[in-house]
Amino acid sequence: MSKTIQNNLRLGVNIDHVATVRNARGGQYPDPLRAALLAQNAGADGITAHLREDRRHITDTDIEALMTGLNVPLNFEMAATDEMQKIALRHVPHAVCIVPEKREERTTEGGLEVAREENKIGDFIAPLREAGCRVSIFIAADRRQIESAARIGAPVIELHTGAYCDAHAEARFAERDAELERLREMSAFATSLGLEVHAGHGLTFDCVQPIAAFPEVMELNIGHFLIGESIFIGLEGAIKQMRELMDQARG
Repeated sequence: MSKTIQNNLRLGVNIDHVATVRNARGGQYPDPLRAALLAQNAGADGITAHLREDRRHITDTDIEALMTGLNVPLNFEMAATDEMQKIALRHVPHAVCIVPEKREERTTEGGLEVAREENKIGDFIAPLREAGCRVSIFIAADRRQIESAARIGAPVIELHTGAYCDAHAEARFAERDAELERLREMSAFATSLGLEVHAGHGLTFDCVQPIAAFPEVMELNIGHFLIGESIFIGLEGAIKQMRELMDQARG
C-alpha cells in the first residue's frame, strides 16, 4: 500500500524555547501562546509543543492555553509514559508525536526505539488513536524502525534530521550527503508502506531545502532555529523566510 504524494509541504513551528526564555527568569513573559498566535498568523500550518517530564520549558498551563487559543492544529510531543498519555487523552490534541526522552539531555538526541518495543509502543498508542489523535512516531531513518512503526499501526512517522543538520553545520560534507541519501531512501520506503512522512530536528535556512525537496515529506517541524532567528529578524520574518525556502524547494 502506498500513499498519494501531494505537493504541498506543511510547516509546524515548535514554540518550546519561548517557554525556555520565560522560565529562565520566571514570570509570564515571553508568552508561548502569543508566539504560537504570531506563528499561526505568519503562515505556520501547525504548532508543536513538547511537554517534558521535568517541565523544563512548556508547562501544563501552556498546553491548556494552546488547546484553547489556537486555530491551527497542535502537535503535542511527549514521551511514552502513563502521565503523558493521560494528559493527551484529557486534551485530545490534533496530533501526538511520541519521542524518546532522557532527563539529562539538552534536546532530543535520537529517534524512538520501536523495533525492540513494538508491543509496548503499540499498546501505548492504541488509546490515543481511538481518541482521535493523529499519532506520529519520531524515529531515525532506519528501515527496521520504519517497518516496526508500520506494524504497530502508527499512521505517521517523523524522521530525525539531526545527524544531517549537524554534519552540514560542521562541514562534514561526505557524511552530510550520506545522511541526506539515507533520509531520501527511507522517506520513499516509508511512503511505500502507507505511512505519512514528516521530518525535523536541527533544520535551518542553510540546510532545509534538500529535505523540503523530498516529495514524500508532508510536514517539517522546526523550532529552536526559528525562535533563535526571531531575535534578529522577528518571529514573523523568520517563519516567512523559512516558508519561502520550503516552497522554493518544493516548487
